[in-house]
Amino acid sequence: MRITVYDILGWLAAGMSNAEIIADFPELTTEDIQAALAFAADRDHHLVAASA
Repeated sequence: MRITVYDILGWLAAGMSNAEIIADFPELTTEDIQAALAFAADRDHHLVAASA
């Protein structure tokens, strides 16, 4: 799959719903979108902890 976490986060930030993203990219699932959000949250958490 060539869809990146950055792509998914960008679409969500632009206001697209999970359903709209999946309609445009049917190879994605709701679980994929949730995984992208979890990855971003975990990465952000590690970046904040590392800078403290």
